[in-house]
Amino acid sequence: MQRKNVAQTTGYNQGFDFSPMRKKVTVVGAGNVGANVALRIADKEMADVVLVDVIEGVPQGKALDILESGPVQGYDVNVTGSNDYEPTANSDIVVITAGFPRKPGMSRDDLLIANYEIVKTATEQAVKYSPNAILILVTNPLDAMCWTAHKVSQFSRNRVIGMAGILDTARYRTFIAQELQVSMENVVAVVLGGHGDTMVPLVRLTSVSGIPLTELLDAAAVERLVQRTRDGGAEIVKYLKTGSAYYAPSAAAVEMVESILKDKKKVLPCAALLEGEYGIRGLFVGVPVKLGSRGIEKIYELKLTAEEQAMLDKSAAAVQELVDVLEKKTAT
Repeated sequence: MQRKNVAQTTGYNQGFDFSPMRKKVTVVGAGNVGANVALRIADKEMADVVLVDVIEGVPQGKALDILESGPVQGYDVNVTGSNDYEPTANSDIVVITAGFPRKPGMSRDDLLIANYEIVKTATEQAVKYSPNAILILVTNPLDAMCWTAHKVSQFSRNRVIGMAGILDTARYRTFIAQELQVSMENVVAVVLGGHGDTMVPLVRLTSVSGIPLTELLDAAAVERLVQRTRDGGAEIVKYLKTGSAYYAPSAAAVEMVESILKDKKKVLPCAALLEGEYGIRGLFVGVPVKLGSRGIEKIYELKLTAEEQAMLDKSAAAVQELVDVLEKKTAT
């Protein structure tokens, strides 16, 4: 006699589909950033993770190591590694971290051509196996890599997003909290523009528990913190010598993943394709956006002062220079 399962005998599944509904995230690049993204996603039990890298054994080994942390940390998700994209099929989100890291003396611009080919290939494969996914770009130079992924994927602009502003803002908030010896949680700030030397920390909108930053620090101190924020990535590269930041960048990327998977609708500074907002068109630039289950659900257009708009225009022009180089390359 055939046994009935518990659900059948109790009637729990009458009219309901009890198939697994766990989310799936692919992380392309098993280096320091990618591995930490995978670890943080697993640790928060947000989704199953597939870690992809071209180096044989590296994604498999790191994925297994993360998986074996589960019994200790108390998470139950599946983490696998692969050298090809077939296991990534039907991912909800694909986070692209693969690329050459910055080295001392190297600007983000120097990475442009080298990382273009990597992101192009990763995007093609991601789209092939997960045509409904949302793409989150982390590879530098960030804004130009977002442009690459959007051009290759042909996705709508709400489904291609760059991680930059969250990281830049986190650095800005950290430096302010250190300077004032206050909790980082009390510092509210936003950084606009491209992810590079021309980023625009909005001092006017920076506060500590509602107290404007300009009432707590003099102009020279504020400018020093703004400049340190702009140099934040280079400062870490200088210390590490053989690599670039990965703990804070991975944390920032995972905040984006969480807001999308959980439909939290967080308002976060991210690189988004602008189509007239802020007077900018056809470029990925860091602006405040609402992140939900459909990706970017709203772009917030702040009323900037003439000086702030001029700085944002300068930042957009720097992004345009990179895109111009890529357009010439793709046209040949």
